[in-house]
Amino acid sequence: MCGICGIVNFDRSEPVDSNLVERMTTVLVHRGPDDDGYFVEGNAGFGHRRLSIIDLGGGKQPIFNEDGSILIVFNGEIYNYAELTVKLTQLGHRFKSRSDTEAIVHAYEEYGDGCVEHLRGMFAFAIWDRRRKRLLIARDRMGIKPLYFYQCAEFLAFASEIKSLLQIPAVSRSVDLDALESYLILRYVPGPQTMFKGISKLQPGHLLVKDDRGVRIRKYWDLQYRTGEAMSADDYRDRFEELLEESVKLRLVAEVPLGVFLSGGLDSSAILAVMSKFNGRERIKTFSVGYDVPPAQEESVNEFEYARLAAKTFGTDHHEFKLTAEDFRDSLNDLVWYLDEPLADDSCIPLYFIARLARKHITVVLSGEGADEILAGYGIYKRMLAIDAAYRLSPRLTPWLMRKLSYMFPGEASRRYALWASLPMEQRYRGVSMGMPTALRKQLFGRQGGETRVDDAFRSCFEAVPKKDVLNQMLYADAKIWLPDDLLLKADKMTMANGLELRVPFLDHKLVEFAATLPAHLKLKGRTGKFLLREAMKNVLPKKIIDRSKKGFPVPTGAWLRDDLKDFVHDTLLATDSACSGYMESRVIEKIVSEHEHGTENRRQEIWTLLVFEIWHRLFIDRQVNAGRLQAENRGQTALLN
Repeated sequence: MCGICGIVNFDRSEPVDSNLVERMTTVLVHRGPDDDGYFVEGNAGFGHRRLSIIDLGGGKQPIFNEDGSILIVFNGEIYNYAELTVKLTQLGHRFKSRSDTEAIVHAYEEYGDGCVEHLRGMFAFAIWDRRRKRLLIARDRMGIKPLYFYQCAEFLAFASEIKSLLQIPAVSRSVDLDALESYLILRYVPGPQTMFKGISKLQPGHLLVKDDRGVRIRKYWDLQYRTGEAMSADDYRDRFEELLEESVKLRLVAEVPLGVFLSGGLDSSAILAVMSKFNGRERIKTFSVGYDVPPAQEESVNEFEYARLAAKTFGTDHHEFKLTAEDFRDSLNDLVWYLDEPLADDSCIPLYFIARLARKHITVVLSGEGADEILAGYGIYKRMLAIDAAYRLSPRLTPWLMRKLSYMFPGEASRRYALWASLPMEQRYRGVSMGMPTALRKQLFGRQGGETRVDDAFRSCFEAVPKKDVLNQMLYADAKIWLPDDLLLKADKMTMANGLELRVPFLDHKLVEFAATLPAHLKLKGRTGKFLLREAMKNVLPKKIIDRSKKGFPVPTGAWLRDDLKDFVHDTLLATDSACSGYMESRVIEKIVSEHEHGTENRRQEIWTLLVFEIWHRLFIDRQVNAGRLQAENRGQTALLN
């Protein structure tokens, strides 16, 4: 797990500044605290920060092919590298190391751009063909590893994080207003946009080529929902178990200590259960996070009871951390700095702290991300299907009924359901993570608005899946938008902020492709999501864990913003020089804060969304960066690892 960056000038006679490449690389030190590497030649320069996981002594990057004509900088893990190495050796390629990185170089020699189709794992890499002056950058199928790029008339640059691109003087720091609107709708910015005008994300399953013919981007993989071979429910379960075990086993390959993020939910407990089969006598290290709250709130926000049950069941070496409101407040600048762009998912906070705890004991951690998106684990799926069934039965009566119910049960959720009931599914569904209500967003911008980029993104996802397959339409949209641009982005950034590698077995592409062939009832059966996973774990996990409803990473943000952090909210959002007031209506921001403070509306989500944008703007646009911390990073240190 590492950080990569590079720049290629379009004018071959224009040399790349080696000092610039060093600055781009140094700012990524938290992603790779163990080593660095550079290659600068003519119009091209590349940098690499290394977190050593495999071939600790021989994996220094950039890595070259036999004659030095091709090089690579790579972030990620290729889990099938051993078998790929054997195959390529038989085809005549000579290896100098035991590194999975070198397998990609030789695969490129053998298969060209098609090398990506032979890789099983998570990756973002850049290959430079020195003779042909040709650049290839690629991102893994599911978007587990991030990759950003900036292109102008003079050059193309790429990096694992945006802050690396911002070291280039020609890259401007300005807000993309369309992206800001998308952010308020979803609480994150869906790709390929970022909040920075001109900086893009390379989308999952895509590659970019720069050669004599210019710059081209193409998709090399997509998720296809289709009926698989006819099998019994038992056969489906057996095949699922086989693929999950294979995926976990592949992700245990490392030359450093491993562990598990353990919430006590079904997904992380299942990963622990499978991992226990292959771990031998050594106790697995597990890590849980909760909150320092009054006893009356303990059960509603903390999951320690279930995590301890899973840890006891498999005899793990278990560690816990309790987060306070002060931790929450004091970490905000660092959190937003490491995220690169606004992401108003408050579960970033516990994830950041559990990663910091884990890094004191291990270097690689497995986690349960992805199970909900491939096996329909979120409650919103069944609610949307119920509304859709009613809408199809009676398009006129359903909206009327939902409006009546919203009067009987007032609140933001009821109002949203009433609105949804009047729309067809492709206009109604906006994913798992929804931000500000439409009416409030329009008030903030002081305009009525219309079609947005978010509308376009979800519409294209729904059109890619047959209309009758409503559940898979939602799953596809979340796999393409929510998963890479919220869930996986925060997972990567919060773990790498602590120099910790995160591996996600549920998102092995072979397991994902198999899940896409499952009949709907093996994903969502009645009111039970992830049905097949529950069946597979029935005789493995405690019944109390299997039967519990999904909780996620609950954060007591609402109470903290109303009480412990009340002054902080006022000082940040209601300041006369706040960044938010430069883009949005100040009176509406004041109304949002007042409603939450007085308890007339729960505006936790809206306040958090505005707070994150405000802090991001100060750090990245206004450049009010904590100089002391950045000086420490520029010396190649990170206080979080001490």
